[in-house]
Amino acid sequence: MASIRPKIEYVLFDMDGLMIDSEKVYTDVTNEILGKYGKEMTWEMKAGIMGKSERQAAEHLLAFFPDLPIDIETYLSDRNILQDAIWPTVPLLPGIRKLVLHLKAHNIPIALATGSRRRNFQLKTGHLSEVFDCFEGKVVCGDDKQCGMKGKPAPDIFLVAAREMLGRNVGYPDTNNAEQVIERAKALVFEDGLPGLQAGKRAGMSGWWFRLPRSRKSLLKS
Repeated sequence: MASIRPKIEYVLFDMDGLMIDSEKVYTDVTNEILGKYGKEMTWEMKAGIMGKSERQAAEHLLAFFPDLPIDIETYLSDRNILQDAIWPTVPLLPGIRKLVLHLKAHNIPIALATGSRRRNFQLKTGHLSEVFDCFEGKVVCGDDKQCGMKGKPAPDIFLVAAREMLGRNVGYPDTNNAEQVIERAKALVFEDGLPGLQAGKRAGMSGWWFRLPRSRKSLLKS
């Protein structure tokens, strides 16, 4: 007989592509750089990037263009310059404000687990304080080195976010502490990327996959 999962008691959010419309920025900036060399990112390339860390994503993308006359450091530098100019204007995605404020109003504990670097998180959210202040500093970023995390689809970032929010250790999936297993199962992870969903599942948490209401083609051409 299947075991009964405990009631959901807290929520962990991804950020890019889920809360803010950053995927369009990533796409536009990437194609602006590639366009200088007559190249363009396809949906298949884009799908393989989503959810990866900054460097992993760049390595994955550039592997498709071995003849591109720039190295990864140059690509990342050019990309960051272009993105930094746009982040302070990136908008929330539809429904996110209402969802976060609803959870806050009903005293549902929430935390943010993003693969973005801390500096980028600050650039992306500084103008959206009404929503992101609701997390009350319970934010874990991909480059928080003190946490020693592996990137998604490893479960680390969600486990750290749960720990930071609850103020107690929730363990790791390879441990058999029954109380910690139950504690992790009380979490609901909101994600837009497959690696993030896999990370939540590996953490022993429930997951909810949000998909943007647009076609693969329009994601790249918008």
